[in-house]
Amino acid sequence: MNHDSLLKGAQKSTGSTFVSRIKMGIRQHGFECRKGLTELFKTPVSSIMTIAVLAIALALPAAFHVFLKNAQTVSSGWDKATQISLFLEMEVSVQQAETLREELERSEKVANAVLITKEEGLSEFQQLSGFGEALSMLDENPLPDTVIITPTAAYSTPEMSEQLVAELQKRPEVDLAQLDLQWVRKLYGMMAIAERAVTALSLLLGLAVLLIVGNTIRLAIQNKREEIQIIKLVGATDAFIRRPFLYSGLWYGIFAGTFSWILVNSSVFWLKDPVKNLAGLYESQFQLSGLGFIEVLQLISIATALGLFGSWLSVGRHIREIEPT
Repeated sequence: MNHDSLLKGAQKSTGSTFVSRIKMGIRQHGFECRKGLTELFKTPVSSIMTIAVLAIALALPAAFHVFLKNAQTVSSGWDKATQISLFLEMEVSVQQAETLREELERSEKVANAVLITKEEGLSEFQQLSGFGEALSMLDENPLPDTVIITPTAAYSTPEMSEQLVAELQKRPEVDLAQLDLQWVRKLYGMMAIAERAVTALSLLLGLAVLLIVGNTIRLAIQNKREEIQIIKLVGATDAFIRRPFLYSGLWYGIFAGTFSWILVNSSVFWLKDPVKNLAGLYESQFQLSGLGFIEVLQLISIATALGLFGSWLSVGRHIREIEPT
């Protein structure tokens, strides 16, 4: 009985010790986190300048991301304007052409199909070409019935559009299926280049953030060199000394990410009205959009991670180099 009581007491003691260690660790990290923030306020001018530089470095790729996102929104509208012209055989009647149009419009690959009859095509051509009198002297209408197809978004890419044109060309009623892919290819080519440029810029400026944070933390360590030597003399571990500097890097990242978000969305707000007015001239309802909630969280998270990683790279090496004399 005594043995069981002792065993239960030992287990209870072990459990309480484990919990107390966790609580102590949380309190210690909380203290070091506040200490890291306090270190920034001890040198406000230097800290603000560092945060401003980091914020600009983060805001540039974020701004290009916003530009690319809005460009994709505009281009998605252009995708829907991609059209395929089906010039039908001359012997195809209007009723057959209308039946074909209805069949194509029911297809999951086609968003819209419009029939332009021979007469409508000739009338439009007379108005646009300026040869109305000459065309009226023709014995018969040389133009075929035409079906104008607007593909769905999934079939608006150059590859899928070509595939759809090839399918339509095989139909017996179709004499020629035509699609001008040149502007579509240019659009997708420019978007692909822009995406890669934003990625490359993000990587380069992310590296710049790492270097800036690392150099800032290195200077902070050098300024506290004597203090670190004294702390090491009384037995402090490198991990204990490292924590405040790591949290300083974390705070640099949080503040820089927050200010970069403010910079980007302020710029978007400033440009919103001029862009809206310009879009109105083209009878478009397009509105400039900034960083969304998820994108803001991603930006601040990336900035925080870069700040923490940059300080970790710097602290690990420079703390080891300082030894008590």
